[in-house]
Amino acid sequence: MRHGEDLKARGSVLPLAFLSVGEEAEIVEMRSGRGMVQRLSEMGFTPSAKVRVLASNPQGPILVGVRDARIALGRGVAMKIFVSSREEERGKVEGAK
Repeated sequence: MRHGEDLKARGSVLPLAFLSVGEEAEIVEMRSGRGMVQRLSEMGFTPSAKVRVLASNPQGPILVGVRDARIALGRGVAMKIFVSSREEERGKVEGAK
């Protein structure tokens, strides 16, 4: 099991880089310097924004959909954007019924 899969199984907040192609999540926080956080915010990466991984190269960039844009992020940047998987949230809601 990959480390990212282990984090997803526990229902934790995890880096955007750990999501698989097609997965959706909600941004929880960004752990970077003020300049990087500001730049990401200007591109639509803000807390509670929904993101979807559109393509991912294991050693390279990740293409994500955020708001109405498609943006390629370096893997290092994607490791600094922390998300909560929307699928996990749906499971919690369905389990409460």
